[in-house]
Amino acid sequence: MAIGLIGRDSELKWLSDLLDAPPATSQVQVLLGEPGLGKTVLLTELTRQAASQGRRVLSVAGRVSERDLAFAGLHQLLRPVLERVPTLPDRQSQALLSAFGLTDDPVPPDALLIGIAVLTLLSAVASDAPLLVVVDDSQWLDRASLDSLAFAARRLDTEPLVLVLAARGVTAPPGIDFPELVLKPLSTPEAGLLLDDQPDPPRGRAREQVLLQARGNPLALIELSKAIAADPSAGRRWTAEPLPLTERLTSVLATQYGVLPASARAALLLVAVADSPDVAARLPGLTLGPAEQAGLIRLSESGPQFAHPLVRAAIYHAVPFAERAAAHLAVAEILHDQPDRYGWHLAAAALEPDEKLAVLLEDTAMQAQRRGGAAAAARALERAAELSPAEDDQARRLLAAAGLALAAGQADWVQDLARRVLAVTADPHLRVAAQQRIGWALVWSNQHAAALTTLLAVVEEASPELPIVAWDAIGLAATVAYQSGAPADRAAVVRAIDRLPEPAQPTADWPDGLADEERIWVRACTNPVAGHADGVELLQRIVTRPVTDLAKVGAAAWLLDETELAVRLLREAVDRQRAPGTVGRAAAALSALQWACIDTGRWDEALAAAREAADAAAAYRMELVAATADLCVASVNALRGEHVSSLLASAAAYADWREYRSVAARAHHAEGMAAFAQGNVQAAYAQLRQLFDEAGTPIHHHVSYLAVADLAAAAVRTEDRLEARTLLEPALMTIEETSGPRLQQLAARARALLAEPVDAESYFEKALADPAGEQWPFERALLRLDYGGWLRRQRRINDAKPILAAALDTFRRLGTTPWTKRAESELRASGVLDAPTAPNALAELTAQQREIILLAARGLTNAEIGDRLFLSPRTVASHLYRAYPKLGIAGRHQLHDLL
Repeated sequence: MAIGLIGRDSELKWLSDLLDAPPATSQVQVLLGEPGLGKTVLLTELTRQAASQGRRVLSVAGRVSERDLAFAGLHQLLRPVLERVPTLPDRQSQALLSAFGLTDDPVPPDALLIGIAVLTLLSAVASDAPLLVVVDDSQWLDRASLDSLAFAARRLDTEPLVLVLAARGVTAPPGIDFPELVLKPLSTPEAGLLLDDQPDPPRGRAREQVLLQARGNPLALIELSKAIAADPSAGRRWTAEPLPLTERLTSVLATQYGVLPASARAALLLVAVADSPDVAARLPGLTLGPAEQAGLIRLSESGPQFAHPLVRAAIYHAVPFAERAAAHLAVAEILHDQPDRYGWHLAAAALEPDEKLAVLLEDTAMQAQRRGGAAAAARALERAAELSPAEDDQARRLLAAAGLALAAGQADWVQDLARRVLAVTADPHLRVAAQQRIGWALVWSNQHAAALTTLLAVVEEASPELPIVAWDAIGLAATVAYQSGAPADRAAVVRAIDRLPEPAQPTADWPDGLADEERIWVRACTNPVAGHADGVELLQRIVTRPVTDLAKVGAAAWLLDETELAVRLLREAVDRQRAPGTVGRAAAALSALQWACIDTGRWDEALAAAREAADAAAAYRMELVAATADLCVASVNALRGEHVSSLLASAAAYADWREYRSVAARAHHAEGMAAFAQGNVQAAYAQLRQLFDEAGTPIHHHVSYLAVADLAAAAVRTEDRLEARTLLEPALMTIEETSGPRLQQLAARARALLAEPVDAESYFEKALADPAGEQWPFERALLRLDYGGWLRRQRRINDAKPILAAALDTFRRLGTTPWTKRAESELRASGVLDAPTAPNALAELTAQQREIILLAARGLTNAEIGDRLFLSPRTVASHLYRAYPKLGIAGRHQLHDLL
């Protein structure tokens, strides 16, 4: 990807393909898009590519000042090749030079002759070397030049010539009727990546404001992030209040505003102050005609809209505060029926603390929270705190805002709000609650050491008088202990929970049974293998009553290998937490759901969950979530025989493997399986070997155990059986003594592979004897593949065939090509030349169609699927329509039964 082209891969490929297309195909392309979407950057990159291929490039950019000068644009375009004009036929040469005013005896312009001259000249230049002609801002090109270029473009035949015209808006200039490519705004994840690419990327609430106000416009994202860097306090404004721009950009855009009549300026300021077109449409007596003619605003049935996000910001900040405040008060007058907007406009006009106004905003926060808008409620409470005359009220409201920002998943904002609580209050209860919020933010900001220290201190301070805060902190500390995997971290968490008293009476904030939910989470995080039996017993008691924290209990079920239960609970948790303003909170549940789906063979659903988690992580800078999403995709790709190196490098960039043993262990496992899939067993063994130290101690107390059978399989093929047997013995003994059916199956497979032939079959049979192992289909299929291969080598062909056929069926269903080929090879060696293919309803679908079908089967609407996958509902409907015939069904109502 070229620098500065985040989110433009498909568009750049589209344009680049023009350079590689043979002549007489589509040699002309119109590039459309609103200002700031990146048309010029795309053209610059296209020009660079053309030059690297040895193409000659002619370019021109339209100018407002020259749009009334006939042939001015054409002259600028052709200046580098004007010396070739005399070589044209006399009449063409004379016509072109006269149009440019370069002859002593000019003739009246002949549009037909000039068009032919342009075509002839461009063809001649292209005959020397392939040619790229680039026209930027063609909407400002003079009409005569545009008509001449259009005339020539329609007659391109076999010339090695490509013409690209860029124009503002979504409609090409009149007469330009060629294939169009319309740039769209960046998606939220892409916008987040672009912000991260800035020298000083905004964080916390300011980041959300930039994302909201820029509306995916790259120029707006860049300029607004500069403004935040120059004035960090600007990020604490009301979300609908435009962020300031840099002085340079404000002065450029405000110039057009300044020349408007006074009535038009006043009307435009009111529209800038109004937080949406529907509010602006209710303002009486607006004089917007001159602003529309100047291109600053567009009028439609839905109300006035600014031509560009930055125009609104420039107008808003081009006037003194007193004028803005008066405009806010005028807008507030028409919004008495909308208390939240009414309160915000009054707050935007306030300079001094005002308790009545603070109370009004606090009330609007409660309304926003009831509607599911955690982020909106947090903003209202934050502004209420700023308007609070008393410090105690400031601290209380800031703490409440931090809790809601936490629900929205915005770690930077949570930390900022909580630190402001510490700055304004000495109240010990408020301070310890603020420290708990800071601990949460540190967990999701990849600061595990600081997070654990902070959270354990909160547990110690809060437990006597604030037990709910203490229990929440111990749950977060357990999360840190799982991710770090350090024995000292896990031991510290266990010691802390052993000393923690339970709240005496159930309350609305602490329902009956919530302590058990925290206990199961801590137990699963700190000791999921040795504490498996007791953990499952507690888990079964918990799920017999309504579960309060679905995400926590679901993740605990996954760690304890109650995988189907985990998928059910985590799906429900994600659906609940996907409400407006809370998408960041859903990322934690998605991180667990993706692994549970991999374990149960729902690989496409796992990829969909990983993509959604990655999107949330990009928007809200949740780096550990981003690393986990990359590792999930890498794990699936490894099993399907695809490349994983770039994904593992990305995960390493997000989370230091030395500090996060869970990330390191997942990475080693994925890289080892990828090498296995490619037939490089030496590399596979080298990677998997790193999951245990020289003494056989697992580097991670959960993930390492999941690889014992794969490590044994690699050791057999590299003839390191003895070393692996010694290395794995402590882990296998731990599994056999305390663990559940999943790890028992993996341990038995490892024992069978490492055992002497006389003992191998008993281990294979032991592993296959428990039907619970079917819950983990890929691991079960690997077991069958190894057992079937062993039986074949023992010349027990008839025993081997059904076992290998069952393995092959699973591999085909999962789409894991390398292991499918191995199973087919084993069957051929057993005399089965053409193993029948079991029907797979999803095999014929694309990856995106599979994601859509799976979500539709769960009852999601097209709009809900589109929101999750960043597609329009119409695109979702189109994918479904194309998928139904492949699945052999008539419509959506049959999906649930099919899948």
